[in-house]
Amino acid sequence: NKLKDLLELLPEHDLPEDLKSKHCKRCVVVGSGGILHGSALGHLLNQFDIVIRLNDAPVQGYTDHVGNKTTIRMTYPEGAPLSEHEYPTASLFVAVLFKSVDFNWLQAMVKNETL
Repeated sequence: NKLKDLLELLPEHDLPEDLKSKHCKRCVVVGSGGILHGSALGHLLNQFDIVIRLNDAPVQGYTDHVGNKTTIRMTYPEGAPLSEHEYPTASLFVAVLFKSVDFNWLQAMVKNETL
């Protein structure tokens, strides 16, 4: 019931047009474990059509190793940036919800409430 109520609060949306038009021929998922540090693979990662980054791993200061392109950023609510300025306008933020408290977070965000 909680999920049903929450979904009714959300406007129906589709993917942004620039993502819908991509054919996603080459995609890469970049985790946040630090394995790329020292790899100098940033230029290669930037060449993918879609770059999906997990969690809130830093990009600035590490672009030589992790690239700077982010098409989609996926994270749990507790890893979501706190400031609207931390959400790059050229990328899509995807909140991964699975705990009850995650749904409370989304409801607070939609209703502009505090937790």
